Amino acid sequence: MYHNPVLLEACLEGLALKESGTYVDVTFGGGGHTKAILDALGSQGRVIAFDQDEDAIENTWEDERLIFIHQNFTYLQRFLRFHKIAKVDGILADLGVSSHQIDTPTRGFSTRFDGPLDMRMSLLEGTSAKEVINTFTKEQLRDIFYQYGELKNARKIASVIVEKRSKKPIDTTLELADLLRPLIPVKIQHKVLAQIFQALRIEVNQELKALKSLLEQSAEILNRNGRLCVISYHSLEDRLVKRFIQYGCFENEPEKDEFGRSYKPFKKVGEMTLPSSKEIQNNKRARSAKLRIAEKI
Repeated sequence: MYHNPVLLEACLEGLALKESGTYVDVTFGGGGHTKAILDALGSQGRVIAFDQDEDAIENTWEDERLIFIHQNFTYLQRFLRFHKIAKVDGILADLGVSSHQIDTPTRGFSTRFDGPLDMRMSLLEGTSAKEVINTFTKEQLRDIFYQYGELKNARKIASVIVEKRSKKPIDTTLELADLLRPLIPVKIQHKVLAQIFQALRIEVNQELKALKSLLEQSAEILNRNGRLCVISYHSLEDRLVKRFIQYGCFENEPEKDEFGRSYKPFKKVGEMTLPSSKEIQNNKRARSAKLRIAEKI
């Protein structure tokens, strides 16, 4: 296992684990959350773990109670049906990029290392950040940086990229970062570059679309009183999770029946949980984590 699981105790408590229960960890990563769940279960309990990253396969281990599925969690229901699992007792999602992915230069997730502009969670499919940067229109790039990075100068960023790539393709993380540094005040360079890379990563992996799909599927496959625990790391994710738990939809108002009642699949459990200062000190990756817990009605 290559990272410390974030908000581990709060997740275990939030899942309200039953010894013989069936649980899904949709973001296996280094396996820390899955291992802790299995340790709390009995011989009849089981965990189905999903991860599309090839590197995650190396972190699996032999346990007849563990089923590892090398796929994106958007295929959750399909693979549960394949394994003849109709309902589960809990779902855990840690939406962060693992420290291992960030610290591997060839993955292209970080501004700290020079590497290819890739950013794909799965190296076997999808559009790389290099393709996005070098082929998307100025308007498409502007929308990505504005919507996913929440950047006010998104139009300027897009214009500079399009101008630069007309002379030579932008191939690496440092090429992109160095190109954009002059647009950003020195005091906030690290923060803004992180937002730019975040926006690209969200687009490359279609992360918000995948999260919506996960939340909708979770409402269908959780048993009554089953628990949903989602750890998010930025406001775009957290807003979707909060709204779905509250209203059962992502936009507008929920539909109502003839009696004026709206369908809400979940009820909130407790308040949003943040990591302690001690956890942040031990694991910097946890500093922006927010855990929301819901129970299936």
